[in-house]
Amino acid sequence: MKKILLLILLTTTLICGCQPKMSLFPDGTDPLLEKTIQGEASDKVLVISIDGTISDRPKRGLFAARPSLVQEVSSRLKLAEKDDDIKAVVLKINSPGGSVTASDVLYNELMLFKKKTGAKIVVSMMDVAASGGYYVSLPADEIMAHPTTLTGSIGVIFIRPKFDGLMDKIGVSVEVSKSGRNKDMGFPFKPDTPEQKEIINKIITNYANRFKTLVQNHRSVSKTNMEQVFTAQIFSADGAKKVGLVDSIGYVPDAVAKACELAGIPQNAKVITYKRKTYPNDTLYNSASSQAVAPALINIDAGHLLPPKAGFHYLWYPAAE
Repeated sequence: MKKILLLILLTTTLICGCQPKMSLFPDGTDPLLEKTIQGEASDKVLVISIDGTISDRPKRGLFAARPSLVQEVSSRLKLAEKDDDIKAVVLKINSPGGSVTASDVLYNELMLFKKKTGAKIVVSMMDVAASGGYYVSLPADEIMAHPTTLTGSIGVIFIRPKFDGLMDKIGVSVEVSKSGRNKDMGFPFKPDTPEQKEIINKIITNYANRFKTLVQNHRSVSKTNMEQVFTAQIFSADGAKKVGLVDSIGYVPDAVAKACELAGIPQNAKVITYKRKTYPNDTLYNSASSQAVAPALINIDAGHLLPPKAGFHYLWYPAAE
């Protein structure tokens, strides 16, 4: 009888619209909240996670949506600009890269943040900080790799599906009416012409040269090592340190200590992060930032199972999510 009465009461409450605010399917609209991880001094070190493929596209599920990685990082930087106590930022990067534009946007946001605030930036690389993941590391005053980090892959890849061989086999064609001979450049149902291949290669070269120039501007790498770096190969942490892509090797607490040292603040500075939800017993290694864990049945974001969208990417594809 008590269970029936409880059910009736709950149903009535829901119908009347008097239900308490619940966040079963968080969508990233909750405000960012400051969360202290450790330390007690007045000066602050902000930890920001760059986790996963760098994109400006929101991640969507059946009931839940999360802001894009670009939006999440830029919103944290904008909030940090208003806090004069933040003297340093630790970027915890675990990313194989992403689209050319999204990577460049984050790079520019970090450069603007440094210019406006004078805060020091230390990068702490985790599993992978490759291609675009390295690109966004360049504004840092110190790049620190984890002992088992993979980094490098400094180059561009142009990804698009091609079905022309399959179409020939099954006897199906796609007819295209166009205004110029290169309007269908990159079209998946026909091979590229020699002229189109040359155009694509010129774009790749242009984007690659931008990446190379930024590396040369931010890093002191010898000409011989630059030649090796620009083969777009992947390096271990030790290899990256030898060629000059990273400054040191250490763990996240080491990166925090280095940030305090560079900023000239006490080692017991308050280490904070911005999150939309609270997490009990939070640590430096919690990269979750925008939502609570949703039930598995409704979390249908399968982006890690699919290839990146067609286009030009600063991306190490074997590690793409």
